Amino acid sequence: MNCMLDKLLFGRFIQSDSLVHRLDPRAKLVGAFYFIIIIFLANNWQTYLIMTLFTFLCVILSDIKLSVFLNGVKPLVWLILFTVLLQILFTRGGETYLQWGPISITSYGLINGAFIFMRFILIIFISTLLTLTTMPLSLTDAIEKLLGPLKRFKVPVHEIALMLSIALRFVPTLMDEATKIMNAQRARGVEFGEGNIVQQMRAVTPILVPLFVSSFNRADELANAMEARGYQGGEGRTKYRVLNWQLRDTLSLLAFAVLTALLVIFRTS
Repeated sequence: MNCMLDKLLFGRFIQSDSLVHRLDPRAKLVGAFYFIIIIFLANNWQTYLIMTLFTFLCVILSDIKLSVFLNGVKPLVWLILFTVLLQILFTRGGETYLQWGPISITSYGLINGAFIFMRFILIIFISTLLTLTTMPLSLTDAIEKLLGPLKRFKVPVHEIALMLSIALRFVPTLMDEATKIMNAQRARGVEFGEGNIVQQMRAVTPILVPLFVSSFNRADELANAMEARGYQGGEGRTKYRVLNWQLRDTLSLLAFAVLTALLVIFRTS
């Protein structure tokens, strides 16, 4: 479990000067969400191959090693395999290979299971790519800009963006804190990942209490720091880093348009 926490990449940022790093965070944010939507257009091996090639092209352009992304998938691999297994066992259609009560293994179930596995992996890759190549402050600015039109309806856009950014930033911080607590518990003789489910739940309990206490302390310290600096919301605040949309950002979104066209062409009716 300790190793899994160390490999959780969501919310972390890796400094580099790659093309993906230099893209406007608004373009990356829109592209990531759009990718998650259009991946449901893929319904055969040709369309999933196109999505896979596109994802690997983005990884190459990010100048981040593929092994980093693969390590980021490992903490979620059991959840992915469990979902795929349910899809295989309870999906009917096509040629039946095994039938036992409500459980059946069919060709349609195997194909759908493979597609769902690929869908999970590609979504994790793109989501991880977004956070690895974009600073949390830049993500905050991008979210605030994209939600800007909602200010007309009295929606607290700045506060929403700030909360999302803090939550995103706290993910790796809390994971590091959990790792330290687990190491301290191991030094006292506690064994994690051994025994039945009940025993493992009991072993995790000593982690949760100090982790919650630490989270509340960090939140209180952050609130005090913001209050001491006179934070009064987003009204009248200026930006130190101004977002600058360039030609490469437009071209990156056009690439998603081309991807959509390819999916429509090659998908099964």
